[in-house]
Amino acid sequence: MNKRVAFFTLGCKLNFSETSTIARQFAELGFNRVQPTDEADIYIINTCSVTEHADKKCRQAIRKFATQSPQALIAVVGCYAQLKPDEVASIEGVDLVMGASGKDSIPLYLSKLEKKSNVKVFSCDIDSVSDFFPAYSSADRTRSFLKVQDGCDYHCTYCTIPLARGKSRNIPIEKVLEQARLIVQSGVKEIILTGVNTGDFGRTTGEKFVDLLKALEQVEGLHRIRVSSVEPNLVTDEVISLFANSSTLLPHFHIPLQSGSNRILALMKRRYNRELFANRVTEVKKAIPNVFIGVDVIVGFPGETNDDFMDSYNLLKKLEVSFLHVFPYSPRPNTPAAEITEKVSQKIVNERVKLLMQLSETLHANFYKKNLGNTDGVLFESSRKNNLMFGFTRNYIKVEFPYSKQMVNSIVGVKLNEIAPSGNFSVILID
Repeated sequence: MNKRVAFFTLGCKLNFSETSTIARQFAELGFNRVQPTDEADIYIINTCSVTEHADKKCRQAIRKFATQSPQALIAVVGCYAQLKPDEVASIEGVDLVMGASGKDSIPLYLSKLEKKSNVKVFSCDIDSVSDFFPAYSSADRTRSFLKVQDGCDYHCTYCTIPLARGKSRNIPIEKVLEQARLIVQSGVKEIILTGVNTGDFGRTTGEKFVDLLKALEQVEGLHRIRVSSVEPNLVTDEVISLFANSSTLLPHFHIPLQSGSNRILALMKRRYNRELFANRVTEVKKAIPNVFIGVDVIVGFPGETNDDFMDSYNLLKKLEVSFLHVFPYSPRPNTPAAEITEKVSQKIVNERVKLLMQLSETLHANFYKKNLGNTDGVLFESSRKNNLMFGFTRNYIKVEFPYSKQMVNSIVGVKLNEIAPSGNFSVILID
């Protein structure tokens, strides 16, 4: 019987694309992929370390898998493994700890291990990491997350990502195009470009993010391109113009704010102020009708006063963005922000999170109402629930429609008819 391998992924879409690529390596070696809830011969945990909660979930998973399949090899890779290799290695059941480098060789490392051997730790000086692990997701046959960039040079005071993933780097545009063509050949119609700092693409190859976008537009059979989070200072006029005049680049932006207070932005060492952020959002909305704009906000950064918080709240309300991703601040070891003594009480943090979540619900509802009656193309997915199928418009509105097998992985013209009790749009098909 072929050996069984299971994967457990925490964190961002970048991690999911890397896990998917590692999974394909094991499939090529004849492994059967099973669910993490099943018994397996190998478990691979791809970790995040953005919050303490993510670290905790990793530790829980290790203990669960060690109990579930005592003879299985357990490999822990990714950000938590890079930041705290000794801590991870000390957890009973772990056999391999792999940091930022070497992810492309995990099957090779595991083939040399036996359960009774000592834990193998492959950590490295993050400043010396220069390799790039090309990756894309393949679990969903309608869309794929394609990794185009890794690492970050920004060193925001609250963030461990530069410590976990190293300097900003990328592969050449031509290599990205090779992967995009492979994805399209598998039947995928939509690619989501992902990275740690996606808009910083080109740092190591002397190319530009807009050049990458222009090249991907020319990939035959690629109908849709979405872009994951792009820093405000990298949403240039050239980028906006390209999106505004493209039928392939979708009207969907994810732009992190983190704080609407210039004082807090300075403490965070972000590379913009509230005025620049507001200008970029305003220009995007002016150039691209019905654009969806999602925004990241951190609540409770050390020293955040009520005035600071209200600066964020009022700015987002005024700009009428489409959705908020709200994160309570989580202190991370070895970051400058963790040393700031002015902490915000958990009670106040919870209250502020609640207020922003309520604002997000209002903004999202208003965005949906503005699109009522509009026509657009929807890429329908294979998932089925209560005899309904689901998909997203170009500007990221979720719709539902009675299930039809023939419409799976098809881009269908629809009219946004009404908002269903589920919160999705019900639609009418159009020619």
